[in-house]
Amino acid sequence: MTPGTHVRDWLVGAAQRIDAALGPARVKRIVLPPLVERPGKEGEFCAVQLDDGSVGMAFTLLGGTLGELHARGMGGGQDGAAAMALVRGYADGDGAARALGLATINALTRRLYDHAGFLADDSTDSFGSLGLAPGDRLGMVGHFTPLIEQARASGIPVMVLELKAELVREEPGLVVTLDPQRLAGCNKIVSTSTLLLNDTFEAVAGFRRGADAVAVVGPSAGCPPDPLFAAGVTSVGTAWVVDAEGFLARCAAGEKWGGTSRKVTLTPQQYPGLEALLSQAS
Repeated sequence: MTPGTHVRDWLVGAAQRIDAALGPARVKRIVLPPLVERPGKEGEFCAVQLDDGSVGMAFTLLGGTLGELHARGMGGGQDGAAAMALVRGYADGDGAARALGLATINALTRRLYDHAGFLADDSTDSFGSLGLAPGDRLGMVGHFTPLIEQARASGIPVMVLELKAELVREEPGLVVTLDPQRLAGCNKIVSTSTLLLNDTFEAVAGFRRGADAVAVVGPSAGCPPDPLFAAGVTSVGTAWVVDAEGFLARCAAGEKWGGTSRKVTLTPQQYPGLEALLSQAS
């Protein structure tokens, strides 16, 4: 990734290269979670399955994205469409098109991994393998309520960067702020992969550079992690589908995914890189 390249542009280019190397992929189906007032975590993600069975996911609760996808009749739609037609929506579309585009990029990435014989390591924890220890100061980009509780229970102070003003507060061991500059005091940072959808990945990059470890986590982070590692991210935690039929049925119902997926972690040390994977796959 060359300096000044936007992560979205890089990922679209990577998807084009994968599609060219492995042959044009087509969409088998799009699955949307149901529209409910308070969805569980698993009910927040859409899924795109390609004609070879590969599945990718993306977050749908930004700015009415899920409602717009349902209004457009996207659930189950686009069967047989070229995968790259959806990918292009990630580059220049609205929120709904971006979500489907990123999910498709993630499905193409999984297709590449399988062709190249690449297996990611299982995740050891929900913090993206940050290795939290006494004395650490944890920064969060996004509100991970269970992780906040875990960190505070271990005596680790938490600084949360949020976009919602109503969540701002300060109390012993916890600060929730709208100011990204306050991340500079954190030596370890975990960030939601929603950054890849709302154009904030580059915006907060300068405030996390002093950290010893930076993790990006979430099902939306199933893309090639090369540009994330180039920007100083030290680990990427995401989800891989292991039972496509079972997963898609649960996704459509807004149910917990259970054993239909597994959490994985990629690091610069064990990830071979896009160039090597393309070479191995072809």
